[in-house]
Amino acid sequence: MAYHGLRAREKDFNVKFETDFDEGIEKITIVQQDIGRVLLNLINNAFYTVNEKRKSGGAGYMPEVLVQTKKINDPVNNYRVEIRIKDNGNGIPPNIIDKIFQPFFTTKPVGSGTGLGLSLSYDIIKANGGEIKVETKEGEGSEFIILLPVSG
Repeated sequence: MAYHGLRAREKDFNVKFETDFDEGIEKITIVQQDIGRVLLNLINNAFYTVNEKRKSGGAGYMPEVLVQTKKINDPVNNYRVEIRIKDNGNGIPPNIIDKIFQPFFTTKPVGSGTGLGLSLSYDIIKANGGEIKVETKEGEGSEFIILLPVSG
């Protein structure tokens, strides 16, 4: 859905999109629509940033986005589910990293973003007892990491 949405606006957009899902993860209790909204937002953001980097003209640059899940041992919850969304886009400058989860904060041009996507994602993950964090290196890309507890 995210890919086709961007392709509708940018006919020449292309991305190497990979998934690596841990088969050992059992079903967990979450609000599927909420987590789906978070994942769609993070993937949309990843596609946006790799497309911006592509348009800036780096020779030989190939946009890449990876979505990965993993079962993480946790003494309190038995285990947690880790979801990672990684891109090789422009990364997040250090001077704004502390602001990215704030409502209405955006680096996108006027009319291209509301600044609510990451804020809502943060709230949804917290409401599900999880956490969300980001690892980034300016010029090299970002990786958003979601940790969700498994109740039961």
